[in-house]
Amino acid sequence: MSYDLMVFDPSAAPSKHSDFMDWYDQQTEWEEDHGYDNPDVTTPALRAWFLEMTKAFPPLNGPNASSDDDSTVTDYSVGNSVIYAAFAWSVAEQAYEAMFALAQKHGVGFFNASSDQAELWLPQNGGLVLVGSA
Repeated sequence: MSYDLMVFDPSAAPSKHSDFMDWYDQQTEWEEDHGYDNPDVTTPALRAWFLEMTKAFPPLNGPNASSDDDSTVTDYSVGNSVIYAAFAWSVAEQAYEAMFALAQKHGVGFFNASSDQAELWLPQNGGLVLVGSA
């Protein structure tokens, strides 16, 4: 089991929590017509987030895959409007902090898929604002 977080294009996702959860379920069916390990398929903001995030948490697969075998290697699934990241639990706190900070920096939404509260954060006024939870 992994520690899972997601960033997303806020213009593609519903802002109401219940609608977002339906959209999230649809996104994680992974039915888009491409592989899910290449950042070239996503938006410019998500790609910029990915390229910066993978400096600290290198990807397990894809064109930028790491040959390292440490706990920071991360399984990313890159969609047109989302990037889902599965981290080792041993780096959960560091991953959350890095992912949240970079989501703010790049103006993308943030979703805590591993939380029982399923916190949904959207960019607003240069930061992230909690807009819903379970």
